[in-house]
Amino acid sequence: MTKSINIFLRKKILIYGLGKSGISSYKFLNNKAKVYLFDDNFKKKIDSKLNQRLNNLKEISKIKFDKIIVSPGIDIYNCRLSKILKKNFSKIYTDLDVFYSFYKNKSITITGTNGKSTTAKILYEILLDQKYDVRLIGNIGNPVLSEKKITKKTIFVIEASSYQLDYSKIFTSKYAVILNISPDHIERHKNLKNYINAKFKLLVSQSNESIAFVKKNDLLISKTINNNNFKQKIIKVDSLKNNKVLGQLKNKYFLSFGNKENLSFILKISEILKLNNKNLLRTLNKFKGLKYRQQIIFENKNLTIINDSKSTSFASSENLLKSLNNVYWILGGIPKKSDRFKLSKKNCKNFKAFIFGNNYKEFRKNLKNKMFVKNLKNLKDILSEIFSDIKKQKLKKNIIFFSPAGASFDSFKNFEDRGLYFNKLVKKFLNAKR
Repeated sequence: MTKSINIFLRKKILIYGLGKSGISSYKFLNNKAKVYLFDDNFKKKIDSKLNQRLNNLKEISKIKFDKIIVSPGIDIYNCRLSKILKKNFSKIYTDLDVFYSFYKNKSITITGTNGKSTTAKILYEILLDQKYDVRLIGNIGNPVLSEKKITKKTIFVIEASSYQLDYSKIFTSKYAVILNISPDHIERHKNLKNYINAKFKLLVSQSNESIAFVKKNDLLISKTINNNNFKQKIIKVDSLKNNKVLGQLKNKYFLSFGNKENLSFILKISEILKLNNKNLLRTLNKFKGLKYRQQIIFENKNLTIINDSKSTSFASSENLLKSLNNVYWILGGIPKKSDRFKLSKKNCKNFKAFIFGNNYKEFRKNLKNKMFVKNLKNLKDILSEIFSDIKKQKLKKNIIFFSPAGASFDSFKNFEDRGLYFNKLVKKFLNAKR
């Protein structure tokens, strides 16, 4: 662990937002600086010690802070401290900045619109199996400031969202990865240009001794690289190129278009890190995927049920849909602003879409000329209709694909809550059939 006198030591710091990253920032900085806490929900129940430390708006307004650590979920233009944050924009940092100021370890930071979590998890498992002291942090794994027993040899695999990168000021990563870019989080970033700029902060912050991995055949990525003078080595990863490793894999998980793309980055990073290929193949063959991300929860010769609750955009659902037919696609939730379904009618081989939730009109508008579309009140009614239809159709192979393509918080706490509810419903229906 490398420590140095840095911009956060002994400063007056406000931590705004007490989710996982906010609490971990407090615990990390509490003995290193004078820390104040604020959350939009002043009555939020955390624990007795933290609740006693919470400041109200009147108290916060009177204090002149040196630094403000903002949680990724906070939109500085739409929050209770909006006026203070706009006035003190130069003082805003993230937990990634705090992390970098204390630890100068080698890190591999992964961002992109789709595939971040999966790619980060695969890379983490590969490095773990090759006996590295590796930590999985950020949007996946632990918050960046929660890790203990860090040494000079510790490597961090970081999944970074556009929100984290957007507010960061000093964070940089030895290896940076941009998997892909398509319109996302426009309601927060206001326009596509701002969203792209947030992702590319990861490359802008790198030195000439760093390496960046980017998708070669991605229009938005290519355009941004061509319009900028980046100083680091940039490796363009061809996700369409067949790699000989693919032929040696026996893991069905990597058959989908999206997972082949994730794998193309993994193989290129592994090559640069000079990892052992035999061990690499062993890890890839046993990789089971993430919970609620294209997760097969039931399979027999006539039916496969896939839980992809983590999908919050059309692009993330399309990655697997491209390789499927005879699909009952269940989607719904809160659609992303400017999101569009890009598959043609020809690509949607015998697809039937069932939409749940109050925002069905937006989803329907995107799908109606490409496949059969029906909206029903809830997931229970949808599954009831699908199982009934499967019985009537008597097709050799059917796929129920739960891939909402929308945010979950209209009806659920998060995508995990949504995924768990779907699993429970499926279990009830399958048990009823026996």
